[in-house]
Amino acid sequence: MEFLEYCHSLGAGGLQTELESFEAVYINRLARRSEELGMYLEIISGLPGADAGKFELTLKAAKQAGALCLRSACLSGRRYETFASLEDWKKFVADSKAKIARALPVLEKYRMPMGIENHKDWTAEEQVVLLREHSSEYLGVCLDTGNNIALLDDPYESIELLAPYAVCTHIKDMAVNECADGFLLSEVPLGAGVLDMQRIVHMIAKARPPTRFTLEMITRDPLRVPCLGEKYWVTFPKRSGVHLARTLTMVRGNKPRAPLPSPEKLDHKARLSLEEDNVKRCLAYARESLGLRAASAVSPPRSDR
Repeated sequence: MEFLEYCHSLGAGGLQTELESFEAVYINRLARRSEELGMYLEIISGLPGADAGKFELTLKAAKQAGALCLRSACLSGRRYETFASLEDWKKFVADSKAKIARALPVLEKYRMPMGIENHKDWTAEEQVVLLREHSSEYLGVCLDTGNNIALLDDPYESIELLAPYAVCTHIKDMAVNECADGFLLSEVPLGAGVLDMQRIVHMIAKARPPTRFTLEMITRDPLRVPCLGEKYWVTFPKRSGVHLARTLTMVRGNKPRAPLPSPEKLDHKARLSLEEDNVKRCLAYARESLGLRAASAVSPPRSDR
């Protein structure tokens, strides 16, 4: 409830967040207040394990709260950091498919769409194959506009492939810089990075007009993408030197305009202030340069990114 009020105070049009409770009093209050404020809700949920009970409770509560969709992900970390062998990756793929298969009947029962984020796990092509294998009008993508750079995907090709499936989004801009074992990847305020945000918004809006644009401005130190190291390639048997060359060419041709941010050096108060300032800058850019007005929202920062 506090996050809802905070997002409204910033001028956001909605929010993507986890539910604090499944209690009817809380859910009804959330539904009523979001309707009063004219804000949309998207609910974050894990995929179901062996027992889909909690997943169904979340989905039922999200429906009662008036949420447009669920956002989920198969992996909480990053593919090139999480898996030490191709066999580990294949096991993850099988487990993920089983979870999606358990989720689909529940999604269809409640007629609630769910977007699985491209969370530095699936390449864009792999995720399209995954969605086609589990074809359903209630299964799609939470389209993150920056994540697949870490997998050496061209960002615009990724968006073109995934946008038709976009149930929800994480809109972000990225800055890059070369390092000894690959490159650094950093979230920066919209308009301050290498991505053409106007082009990206147009691509998504054209491919899937109902999709809402939800900001994910993560204020943290840059992520290291060690694509020149041997371990990085263990789970990418089909990636080629073309992907590596293309990405490093993009990195080398887009030197950061300013040093990449290092907010983890700041004390807690200063970091919170910077985070809020970044979000305000993004929302202003969305209104003034992207024409989104109050159509953009905010998702909360998460440590697993």
